[in-house]
Order: sequence, then C-alpha cells, then structure tokens
Amino acid sequence: MPEQFLYQELDSVSRFGGLAKEIPNAIRLNLAPKYELRAYQVEAFARFMRCSTSDFPGKARPLHLMFNMATGSGKTLIMAGLILYLYEQGYRNFLFFVNSTNIIEKTKDNFLNPASIKYLFNPAIVIGNRRVRVTPVENFEAVNPNDINICFTTIQKLHSDLTSEKENALTYADFRKHKVVLMADEAHHINVQTRAQQAMFESWENTVQRIFEQNADNLLLEFTATHDYETPAMVDKYRHKVIIRYDLLQFRNDRFSKDVVLVYSDFDLDARILQAVILSQYKQEVAAKYRINLKPVLLFKAQRTIEQSRENQANFNRLIARLTTKDIENIRRKSNLALVRRAFSFFDVQGISAAQLVERVKREFHPDHCLSVNDESEKVNYQILVNTLEDKQNRIRAIFAVQKLNEGWDVLNLFDIVRCYEPRDTGRAKIGSITLSEAQLIGRGARYFPFILPESDERSFDFAQDRFRRKFDGNLGHELRVIEELHYHSINDSRYIAEIRDALIEQGILGDQVIERKLELKAAFKKTPFYKKGVVWFNERQPKDYQPIRSLADLGVKRKNYVHSIATGHGDASAVLATGRQGRALKEENRVDVKITTLPRNLLQSAIARNPFFTFASLKRYFPHLASLQDFIGSEKYLGGLEITFQGNVYGLDDNKSEKLAALIGLLNQVETEMRQQITEYQGSRDFRHDWVHQIFTDKVLRFDKNNERGKDDAQFEYFVSSKDWFAFNTVYGTREEKDFVRMLDRQMDKLKAQYEGIYLVRNEGHFAIYNFSDGQAFQPDYILFLREKSGALLTYQLFIEPKGKHLKEHDRWKEKFLEEITEEFKARSFKFEDKKYRLIGVPFYNNADENQFRADLESALA
Repeated sequence: MPEQFLYQELDSVSRFGGLAKEIPNAIRLNLAPKYELRAYQVEAFARFMRCSTSDFPGKARPLHLMFNMATGSGKTLIMAGLILYLYEQGYRNFLFFVNSTNIIEKTKDNFLNPASIKYLFNPAIVIGNRRVRVTPVENFEAVNPNDINICFTTIQKLHSDLTSEKENALTYADFRKHKVVLMADEAHHINVQTRAQQAMFESWENTVQRIFEQNADNLLLEFTATHDYETPAMVDKYRHKVIIRYDLLQFRNDRFSKDVVLVYSDFDLDARILQAVILSQYKQEVAAKYRINLKPVLLFKAQRTIEQSRENQANFNRLIARLTTKDIENIRRKSNLALVRRAFSFFDVQGISAAQLVERVKREFHPDHCLSVNDESEKVNYQILVNTLEDKQNRIRAIFAVQKLNEGWDVLNLFDIVRCYEPRDTGRAKIGSITLSEAQLIGRGARYFPFILPESDERSFDFAQDRFRRKFDGNLGHELRVIEELHYHSINDSRYIAEIRDALIEQGILGDQVIERKLELKAAFKKTPFYKKGVVWFNERQPKDYQPIRSLADLGVKRKNYVHSIATGHGDASAVLATGRQGRALKEENRVDVKITTLPRNLLQSAIARNPFFTFASLKRYFPHLASLQDFIGSEKYLGGLEITFQGNVYGLDDNKSEKLAALIGLLNQVETEMRQQITEYQGSRDFRHDWVHQIFTDKVLRFDKNNERGKDDAQFEYFVSSKDWFAFNTVYGTREEKDFVRMLDRQMDKLKAQYEGIYLVRNEGHFAIYNFSDGQAFQPDYILFLREKSGALLTYQLFIEPKGKHLKEHDRWKEKFLEEITEEFKARSFKFEDKKYRLIGVPFYNNADENQFRADLESALA
C-alpha cells in the first residue's frame, strides 16, 4: 500500500476527534464579522495549528505546507486568518505572491481597503490588547515591528528583483535576517521544474525555494485549487505537505456552489444570445419576486483574439438596440427547452408582456452596462468594475472576454456564459486545451450567490437560512432553483458537449453522473380524507428573545473565579540523570481572592475598552434590562459579582497595576468565551401552527450522485411498502436505518391498529422543518407518524421520528434532546383545530440495534 499523504492522515485524526476545532480569538475577533467560517475552513485552521505546533512524519524546517482547496472555497479568507494567527505567534512579515497582476490588485483590495465590499478584516484589528495595522511594504527593512507588513508581488517580479539588484527591492538578506511567511496563491504555477522532472537553474521554483530556506523560521504556505497528484515527482515533493484536500467535487456535493447546466440548442449565435438574455432577465425577475436583490451577469466568451471579442460586443449592442417583440415571440415559439418554457410561463403569471420584456432588456443591457475586459490599457478602468460586480451601485450586466478571467476572478452573480464560437478542438484522445480553459472559466462562475429564504418559505428547505449553500436540491421544481444554477450556452454539437462534460467531470464541477429519482405519494393516499383535510403542525424560527435575561447567570455564565498567576521568580536546576525526588521543587501556594468591585475602576474601564465585544450596544442586545456600562461593571448581577484568584507573588499586589490589568483582561476574555457559547441569533417558537397535509407533502424529484447509496433503486423495499396502506409514499430514498424503521413499524402495526385508526407514516424528504427551542437550529425529522384514537375523543397524535445510525447519535444529540423537549412541552397541552385535538410527541432516536428500546420509548410516549 502506498504511503499516505499528510492530508489523509489528518482526515483520520479529525474523524476520530483528535483535532482541536476552537478558533483562536486573534482570528475569530479580527476577521470581518460578515464572513462566517464554514466547517471546512475551521478544519483548515485546525490542521495548520496542529501541524505548525506538533511533529508529524516527514516534517522539516523550515515548514512548508499546502492548502489544496476548491475555487470559491475562501482561500483568501483563510490566508487572512492565518496572518492574524501567525502575528500572534510572533510573525510580522508576510510575502504574498502569485503569477497574475490582476490577482495582486484584487488581493490588495481585500487586505488593505476597509471601504471594499470584500475587505477581510475587522475595521479595528486588536491582538494582544494592541491595535494592529496592516501595512503594504516594498521590502522588510525598517518596517514597523508592531504592524502586519505585507509585500505583494508577482512571481515574475520576485524572480526578477532577486536575480538583479534594484533599489528598494526585496533581497535574499530580507529572508535571512527576518522570519517571513511566504504565501503563494495559484501555487501550481511555481512547480514547473518539479513537473518537468528536470533541473532548471533560473526557475521561479528555484527562486522560491532559495528564499524560503534562508531562515529556519520561515514558512512557505501554498494555496491552489488544482494540485497535481499524478506526476511522481509532485507526489514525492508534496506527500508530507498537503494538509487539506477539499476539491471542487466535495465543494459541490456540500452544496457550496451553483449547479452547472449545459444549455445547448440548434439556434444560430444571435438566437442563442437572445435566449441567454431572456433567461438572465428571468432570473432577475424571480429573485425580485422573493425580495432577493440580484443583478445576474452574463459573460460572452470569445475563442482566441481581442478582435473577436470586440466584434461580439458590437454585435450584441446591435442585437439589443434592434430587439422587438417579434424576436421575443420567436424564441418562445421555437425553443423546446423546458427551462425557457418555465421562463415564459413565469412571465405570463407575473403579467410581464413581450413588450415589457423588450423594454426591460434594452434598459438593463444598455451599452453603458456592458464591459470589455481584454485591453491592458483599459485595465485600471475595468479592474474595479469586474471585481465589484455584486455591488448595488455596479450596473454591469454583460462582460466580453477572451482569457483574462480564467484565474483569480471572484464573482458570485455570474449566471450565464455564452460560447460565442462554434469550432471545437475535439477529436483527439485527450480533452483539448481550449475545452479545459472553458471548464476552468465555468468553475469560476459556479460560485454560489448567497441568499436566504423569506421566513414564510423557509420551513420546507435544507439550509434555508444558510446563505452560502444550495437549498433546492430536494425540490428542483421550485422557482428559485434557477438562481442556484450556472447556465453554459453553446451550439448543439454532440462531440463538443461530450468533451466539455468530460472536462467538467474531470475538474469536479459536474458529478460523474447525476441520477434523478421520483418520490411520489401513492394515488390511494391522495384520495384519503386525511390527505385532503388533515393538518400537520410545525413551529417557526424567530429572533432570540433576551428579555428574560437579567444577569450573567441567566445567560449561563458561571460565577467561577478567574485564576491569574503572578510570576514568583523562583526556579530550580537539576542534573539530567538525577533520580528519585532529588531536584524537585515544591511550590509555596500563595493565593488571594479579590472581588472585582474592589479593583480600581479606571483599570476595569481600560480592560473593557480593549475588548470590542464589551461595548454598551453589544451588551444591551443580550441584557436588555442593562441600564448602563457602569451598571454592568458594578452590579452584583454582572461583573460586580465576580472575583479573581491571584496566585504566586501576591505580596506586592496592591501596587501592581499591570498584573491587575492583565487579570481583568483575562477575566473578560473568559466571560466573553462563556457568553459566546450561549448567545444565538434565533430560537424556535413554542407555539406551533398548522398547514394542510396536501400542501406540505408533495411529489418530489430528488437528485443524487450515482455513487450515493441513498439514490440507488431498492425494488424489494418498494415492493414491500406498495401494499402498506399506512405508508404514504411509493418508496424511501435513504439509509438502511431509515428503511429498517419502516419494517419494524410494520411488525407493530396490529398492536397500533387495536387502539388507533387513521394511521399514516409520511416520509419527510425536506418537506418541512421544525426549529430547536433553544437556538432555532433547523431539524427535518425523517418521518411523521399520525395516529387517531379510536375512543371517540377526536385526538390525533403527531409523532416526530428520526432513525439514526450509532456513529451519528452523539453528533446529533441536540436533535434527540429537542425531541424530548417537544414531548415534555406538550405532555399537558394539545392543539385544537376545528373540532379535533392534536398532541405532539418527539420520540427518541430509532436504531436497529436497539429496536426493543425504541418500542418501549414509543409505547411510553403514547401512554
């Protein structure tokens, strides 16, 4: 078996809970609050901190590590977080280099310009109780040792500066005298020598390696979306360096990207362009209906030359200027694409006539709203526009390009790419270079446009309140699905379509094969009175109510003393080979407890001023009854009720202001940490409301990757449930645990039918969610079981049931606790609708290894 890569070993360590996932305050408090760290980003930080502080097989100094992460996964945000963390570890000098000046300018904006919509840091960076500035520098001589000093350069310029003497340029001495963090973006460009497997004296790779090795404390951190795992020399070089591999396929499967759809037709180029424009306008109108602010952008891709791109732009401007209702109706009449038919159906329902569509298209795609990104001479003008396409003030709707945007372009609202040429470079054994570059461009456009659903629509969808993930994989027919897709428009050429599909699969942008499955309610179930007139109960997510909170204790902050150690200066020395108790020093324990209110008020105010979390506006949010900051400092219910335990050299404490201040800062950090563990944005309502069963539970088309076990046909199970009149759907696309539960329930059916009627088990395949009482976290129970008592009481039980494999029970423990809370909440009360009463019950997890326990839990819940 070949030796594992470092990332594979870390996969195992992480899977078994061996990685600390706590984000340091230096990162958490100093990245811009609008950037919520995703699980894989937290994983990347945890792996770096583990590898930088612990030994591992193959570790060498200076330390060289790689982050292999998908386009759009936030590599630049991770760089920013690492800069903050490494500053705290004593690093002050950072070299950012890449192969493209476009990326340099974009990254400078992200790191240096607080006015930029993509600025990565907090306006005020505070590390170690000190304000820290981010400063661009030309070299590392005479820099401010308290700043984050970043030198931005291209790999070409870096190589040139170091191989020929220039004034104020970087020199090898910079990297020898100072410890420097080298950050290489698009790092696959610097490995030409290794991939070629031959020595090159004056290569970029040699230059980077040479400066890196000048100082044993230097760090080289590489970032790339496209690492080579095939070339033997690359495998050898990076086996102990790649700490995370999060590729496009995993990124897409985790729903962080748009779904790519190939839209091909026999139309000529003008008609394909117009069809793309109509679909773009459709996306804008759909978003507006749901109060989502979206300006979808189209990209028109030329094949080889700037002249071709100019012709495309001129042709587009003529086409839009001459657009008539007849042109619109021709597309409506001739297009056989289901997507286009849905667009026109939407226009009809919304009352948007062909004349109105022409007017809107001419306004939206006016020449002033079109941008060419080809000429270097125009770079200063287009660079800002192309990097701020999501900005509300940016009116650009159409972009014309050849190759300029294939790398380093961060755009979220690109929804259509039109291939403005027909020749292909297919016909060879491997995918052509043009097709590969097209796939690369599609990958950049597949970044997800973030949005959340209005609360009235959120209950039925996964990740409804997660701005950055697809929400409609389980409901492909929803109107908003269209703004989760990137449409690539080309001519209907089967050989080309096959090749671009292969290229997209190779890069992980498309699944190897996506299969669709129909989940359908049985015809017999749709005829039942329960389906037609029954109701289902669910709660809603609402903003967290902090009105009951009147103290730190109410929020869950423990009144445990904060322990602060004061150095005594005592020590000891012993022989390396000393045995027994010889050489052990026993410490004298000197401790004193000091109440916060006895410390000088100015010191406490100074400590609070250094922590941006403790502003009055922030505290008032979580403690709505707080009268003032002075009240927070002095009241027994807040800081005034806390104490600090000083230990060590406490004899001169009365006059030791610096130790008192340090202790107060530490106490506040402890209080902040405990508060952050308790505060949430939302809570689940304890009042449940109802909706009709026939409106909540509907047929669905589900999409799976072909290797997903959930998507596989199970003829045996489908046959098994076909005769069960109490099972609402035609099958279950799920885990073995979920199917075993249905079989177990079937064995209990005779017992249930003796006491209940109107028994229905309904699969909840993302049809609705309920929300955890404490934090509003969404939960979609796998099954809902309805039972109506035979006693004549007109009482219907609605049970939430969740089968769960043993390996997931601990991870999802909060869900089981929530189910228990539902049972407790409604033990003594029920809901009434019309002349019927309803009682809600949450049953503990079902696991096939503990079936007897589940049956006992079910009987107990119904007792």
